[in-house]
Amino acid sequence: MTRLAVRRTALAASAAALALLATACGGSSADGGDKAEAGGGKAEAEKTTAAAEALTADELEKAALTQADVKSGKVATAVPAGDDVARDQVTADDAACLPLALAQAGVAQGEPSATVKRSYTGEAEEPAADTPPEEAMMAALDVEKVLVTLSSHEGGAEGALKELSTAAEKCSGGYTATAVGEPMKIVKVAVDEAPAAGDEALALTLTLDTEEGPQAPQKVVVVRKGATLASFSAVNLAAMATGKDFEIPAELVDAQVGKLG
Repeated sequence: MTRLAVRRTALAASAAALALLATACGGSSADGGDKAEAGGGKAEAEKTTAAAEALTADELEKAALTQADVKSGKVATAVPAGDDVARDQVTADDAACLPLALAQAGVAQGEPSATVKRSYTGEAEEPAADTPPEEAMMAALDVEKVLVTLSSHEGGAEGALKELSTAAEKCSGGYTATAVGEPMKIVKVAVDEAPAAGDEALALTLTLDTEEGPQAPQKVVVVRKGATLASFSAVNLAAMATGKDFEIPAELVDAQVGKLG
């Protein structure tokens, strides 16, 4: 997601939380989390799928998520203009970190032959009637917003995913970038446990310096299926206000990868 989108999310979440806390009898705070290293590559897959046939634009569109594919949340086939970022609108202070900035902004890796985007907004769980006001507000903000980008790659998608993995290693200490002219400052990149999906997968947590609030996590998951990459870039409204960790809904990843065959 773009820095502007993240900034709007952080401001909205923080403002809502602070407004409630100002009227409550006492204050509360939340703490952050960290993830452990995990694997994502399959060496044999690189040999057997390099010649995988790339999906056409029409085939990619048919394989993209629709509302009928998820049990909860909202899928939009038209990505908001502010989140539909073009590749030439993303830069990084270090070229080695550009794949991370692209993934963060929902831009396809490498040089895809076709790309399709979707956006997803989760649903908050209804808190119990006796839940304290502060906790009720945080529960209402506990919603994931995800950009889903499908890209097909003639000659195989292994190289594009490898570049992202290499960038995660080289830029683990953070980087700065811009998307649509808006600055993005990442203070840490951590490799998480990748989902057991597709031919190979990579999961990352990017720790954002939001300026308006605590450092907050943004999640990136990229799954390769043949010559197609399914990329998920997510933020959580409550996490933007508190810095707590969150997860990309497994249902969303499974539904999208499942449609790739």
